[in-house]
Amino acid sequence: MKFLHHEDRVRELTYEDVFLVPQMSDVVSRMDVDLAPVDGVGMTVPVVVANMNAVAGRRMAETVTRRGGLVVLPQDMTMERIERTVRYVKSRHHVLETPVELDEHETIQKAINLLYKRAHGAVVVVDSGNRPVGMFMEKDARDRDRWASLSEVMTRDLVTMTDQADPKVLFDVIRDRRIPVLPVIDTHGALKGVVTEKGLVRSSIYKPAVNQRGELLTAVAVGINADIESKLKKLQEIGVDVFVLDTAHGAQQKMFDAVKRARAFLGDSAVIVAGNIVDEDATRKCVEAGASIVKVGVGPGAMCTTRMMTGMGRPQFSAVSACSRVAREMGAHVWADGGVRHPRDVVMAVAAGASAAMFGSWWAGTYESAADMQRDMDGRLFKDNFGMASARAVTDRNRKEVDAFKQSRKQFFEEGISHSRMYMKEGEESAEDILDKITAGLRSACTYAGARDLAAFHERAVVGVQTPAGYKEGRPLNTRW
Repeated sequence: MKFLHHEDRVRELTYEDVFLVPQMSDVVSRMDVDLAPVDGVGMTVPVVVANMNAVAGRRMAETVTRRGGLVVLPQDMTMERIERTVRYVKSRHHVLETPVELDEHETIQKAINLLYKRAHGAVVVVDSGNRPVGMFMEKDARDRDRWASLSEVMTRDLVTMTDQADPKVLFDVIRDRRIPVLPVIDTHGALKGVVTEKGLVRSSIYKPAVNQRGELLTAVAVGINADIESKLKKLQEIGVDVFVLDTAHGAQQKMFDAVKRARAFLGDSAVIVAGNIVDEDATRKCVEAGASIVKVGVGPGAMCTTRMMTGMGRPQFSAVSACSRVAREMGAHVWADGGVRHPRDVVMAVAAGASAAMFGSWWAGTYESAADMQRDMDGRLFKDNFGMASARAVTDRNRKEVDAFKQSRKQFFEEGISHSRMYMKEGEESAEDILDKITAGLRSACTYAGARDLAAFHERAVVGVQTPAGYKEGRPLNTRW
């Protein structure tokens, strides 16, 4: 990466402060661009879902990892829940989507409660042998009592295909029969999964993020105040692939000591991520301690109030650029954590030198996020979101604290938003919709820069600094001016 004007290198810049200059290119097609990060984790797109309680769960993990990204499960999860989630994600099919299944004697209300857990919007009704016997969608409940059974309203004229069928054949069946969701069965007739037209197309564009055993990748956050070795031992036994040592202020001796202990325990081949930090010296110390990847970002997140409370942090583009330069020199990498609101922000993070962009709140208002779907007074769908340093998160984290006085004291120190409504946005209802936009923007940016992969994109990126008016000029207008 180089700056259009040399003097701009000394400025501290956010993603909104910068733009990229198109370069001569011989990249003919966007699909010729390889979006796999260079950090060796195994992702095929440079996107990481942050370890936020309201965002990262098993549905998000299987969906995003199936499309090549990675989801970091929060440290606030119990070990029992982490184990269930990791084993669940690793058992998921690389093409077939997980169905919502119910018995035909279950109520319409229960089915409606589950519909918003998945983007495909259907409940497959199964018999005692797990064989599909019907399909329920929200339209089937119109003008019906919510306590009626599914057998009274489900669609019985069901089309199914076997899991041996080619994805192109499945696509043609969906298109020809004009059905929104197609149940896929095994050779015994039991439900194996479901597919949609859009999902099958995506399976031809994306490659899942898998480990050497062909399992979907999993990552878990570990607090540096925990008994590091005992927790890492359990995570190893479960089969976790990526270990994320996580604290809001990573530039402290406690973090460096925790990384050293983790590296000594896990061995040289383990992927250890450490953060968060924003400067060169902290990056160097994290890598020297044994971090494979350093997490960069203090305060840019949508739910974070650290900068407004403390004044601490650093504009994200400059932080990523500075830290990635040091990490590359030492044979390590960085993830740009926070500050992503648009596809261009991921582009800027990669241009600055990040191997991947990590963020949370953008995913919060999707079907796959961990929070429950709700409706406001006007009937609009939303999910509740909150920061991991908010009073709400701190309270939840310390519920086991025996000393009520100590528990109350901790609630005085918060640096995050406790309640935020993340409304479903048209065109971004699913995590996959967001991935589509990010990867489309990144592929196109690479063609503008004449880069066939992300390493070349960083090398060829020419960055300019713009005024707020320059940023505004680039925003589309959907109404007449």
